[in-house]
Amino acid sequence: MFVRSLSWVTLFILLATSISAAEPEKTNPAKPQYVHEDVHIGPASADEPIRAEFSAAAALDYVTDGAVAWGKANSCVSCHTNGSYLRMRPALTPLLGAPSGEVRELFLAEMDKLVKLKEKQLKKNIRPTITAYLAAGLAEWDRHVAGQLSPETDAALRLMFAAQADDGSWSNEDCWPPIESSAYHAATVAAMATATAPGWLEQVSAATDDTDSEAVREGIARMKSFLRDTEPPHDYGRLLLLWTSTRVDGLLADEAAAETRAMIFSHQNDDGGWSLRSFATPETWGSGNRAERLKAEDDATRTASDGHMTGLAVIVLRAAGVSADDERIERAVTWLKSNQRESGRWWTRSLSSDRYHYITYTGSMYPLAALAACGELSPPGVAGNSTEARR
Repeated sequence: MFVRSLSWVTLFILLATSISAAEPEKTNPAKPQYVHEDVHIGPASADEPIRAEFSAAAALDYVTDGAVAWGKANSCVSCHTNGSYLRMRPALTPLLGAPSGEVRELFLAEMDKLVKLKEKQLKKNIRPTITAYLAAGLAEWDRHVAGQLSPETDAALRLMFAAQADDGSWSNEDCWPPIESSAYHAATVAAMATATAPGWLEQVSAATDDTDSEAVREGIARMKSFLRDTEPPHDYGRLLLLWTSTRVDGLLADEAAAETRAMIFSHQNDDGGWSLRSFATPETWGSGNRAERLKAEDDATRTASDGHMTGLAVIVLRAAGVSADDERIERAVTWLKSNQRESGRWWTRSLSSDRYHYITYTGSMYPLAALAACGELSPPGVAGNSTEARR
């Protein structure tokens, strides 16, 4: 979802929530998923043929072209596309080179718009979640590309805490699961941003005579309390909490972390993949506004392994210390390398609507990052698989 005017956002919400579960929308085969100038990415579909061989280059082209085209066509940051690109892509710099600087420039332009808003406006609609994605993307850039904290990232993190709710979370519209549907999800993104920005926490802690930094320190404490004390809304939220706990100390006890790892593995399908739909009941995605639609789906749709959940599960399990040599991870890697589509993406059916299936974007960004975490990327011009990455 992206930020424009309040009236535009409200209109979009009304249109999106008026969709009938009994008559789901059909993908328009003539309308591309992403398009701008020389970028033309066709519609995402379960019918798209599977590639004969896995291609890291094709996946990289898809996530890069999609992020750049979305930003240029819409002049906005969206959690489901370029927001996820800058949050995930910088960590792949050692393998795939630096991310697109055009996406970072768009983030800075979006931040310039948001800093001009009054606090009441900043905290409306999905804007708080957007600030979390802005800060997270810029923090990842500083960590993996620049190698040092930038003034822009410091400003983005402080803006993020200005948008924080009193309970320690970051609000959104609760409409578009799984990403743009949960204040809990946004809080995990914000927490990871604070832990990722190089040297930022130390800088804030040291500024004891700075009232702005004192407010940020209080915000950090509220954020941690929210994540420690709030029951995750579903297993997807539990997975996100485990991921966050690998960067932010004190969120999960060792026993709880072990239970969460076991929970994630309990959802693994026989084919080695995971299904996004198995991680929450229809009523607990967002505000439950997609429950009727999801209940109307057949069993095959509800249980089918998909790129989003398989990639994310592997990323989180690897971050949580599970070896790439674990037989269950190896089966997941086999699924990922055997189910890439000709366009370079992986198929994931949207939880929200059947028009664009934007979830295929994270459903492709996550697999790319997951394969990197398992030492499985050998793109052109890069040395072979890293044995260190497999430990």
